[in-house]
Parts: sequence; structure tokens; C-alpha cells
Amino acid sequence: MLDKIKYFWQQSWLLIVSAFCFGLLIAITNTALSERIEKNQVAKLYENMRLLITDANDLNKAIEKLPVAGRETTIYKAVDDSNKITGFAFVASGSGFADKIWLVIAVDSKCDKFLGFKVLQSSETPGFGTKISNEFYSSQFIGAPAGKLELVKSGNAKIIDSQIVAISGATVSSEAVIEIFNSYIDIVKEQLISEGLISNGK
Repeated sequence: MLDKIKYFWQQSWLLIVSAFCFGLLIAITNTALSERIEKNQVAKLYENMRLLITDANDLNKAIEKLPVAGRETTIYKAVDDSNKITGFAFVASGSGFADKIWLVIAVDSKCDKFLGFKVLQSSETPGFGTKISNEFYSSQFIGAPAGKLELVKSGNAKIIDSQIVAISGATVSSEAVIEIFNSYIDIVKEQLISEGLISNGK
């Protein structure tokens, strides 16, 4: 028995030590880079929010850790030079064709209309699902009513309303974006009303 253990150790010690060192190296690298990665993600988020809310002079967290669809999000408030609210933005996610899709979605100061969306992270099929970022599709959300949206397979994409024309060949990804919007908007609007950041329209 001892001979077998000795033989096993002689044959595998280099592999075991190498695996341990490699794992340790990965852990050290992840720890060293995690702060930089997080900073880059935050910078990308703020950059996209400013692209969506073009008259924003400053962006601040208005509501943190809002539970939506089993996840938490933060609602950001955009203000202009006179500290007047010009819009709100939040990160939203949902299942796409390949993996999770992460979006930053913006609405106007009254949460009446969408100001559009930007893709933060996606693993959709190149040339198909990635077209959710293309102007044909994404421009349909700019000015659309901030409520439940409907995906249609055909129609005039230049008409801005609650109907969004799907991307040909990427219906699943198109539907995924709609579902993300619809999962978040009512909860976000209710919370903004609850916090007194917008009126309830009554």
C-alpha cells in the first residue's frame, strides 16, 4: 500500500504543485484586477447614462437596492446646471438568446417617455443578436411611452409608439430586450412616485 502511495506521489507531485500554484496565481490576479474592473464598469455606466440623458450636468444615486425580478438595481437621477431633474436611469437585466443581457435604460424627468437604452453587456450571437444596439432597433425606444411595450414582427420602425419592430433574424434577442423593459418600468415608476421624485399624474 505504501509503495502505491509513494509511486502515485512520484508520478503526480509536479501536477499537484502546478495546479496549486496556478490556482493561487489566478486568485491573486483576480484580487489585484477586481478594483480596476469595477472602476471601468462604473465609468462605462456613467458614460452611457450621459449619452442617453444628454442635458445631464450631474448624475447621482436616487434610489438604491430596488428589488426587481429577483435582482436589485439602482435608480440614478440626472440634473442640469440649475439642479433641475432632467431624467432618470437604471441598470436592467434579463435572459437573452445566449446569456444575460445587461442594459442601462433612461426615462425623462416625468417618467412619461423612454430616452432609450445602451447595452452594457451581452453575449448575443454576432451579426444577429448584437443588432439590438443598431439604430434601426434601438432608435424605436427613444420617445416611446414609458410603459409596457409590444414586439411586432413587421411595421414602420420610424413610428414611435409602444410597438417595437423586431430585428429580422434576431427575434429572440429583440423579445429579450422588450421583456427587460417590461419587467422593470412599472416597478421603477412606482418607486419614483413613492419617493416623491415624480407625480402620480392624478
